[in-house]
Amino acid sequence: MIIEVDFNSGEALYMQLYHQIIMGIATSQFREGDSLPSVRQMADSIGINMHTVNKAYSVLREEGYVKVDRRRGAVIAIDVDRMRTLAELKKELQVILAKGSCKNITKEEIHDLIEEIYEDYT
Repeated sequence: MIIEVDFNSGEALYMQLYHQIIMGIATSQFREGDSLPSVRQMADSIGINMHTVNKAYSVLREEGYVKVDRRRGAVIAIDVDRMRTLAELKKELQVILAKGSCKNITKEEIHDLIEEIYEDYT
């Protein structure tokens, strides 16, 4: 998977990296047990500071997407705590759906968007 960041984006670089790795896991470009590049390798390949990569990896670890192995570095390790994940998704979706509701986006339009997006993950 090629990871790129947009230096002109208002989104923090570590969050861009975080989101791209999550998308890579969801689309099976990264699989359980795969090693991510070292912090130094990732920083060099993208052209960002090692601290930025380290922050993204730390958030991924905290949220159960990677574990740190002393020999292999950051390794994809999807958290099996399904109920916690569902609760977190519900909280995030509530805000997203409220934004859509404020802009008169219908339930059917939301369902169509979900179907369109979810096709990439199956």
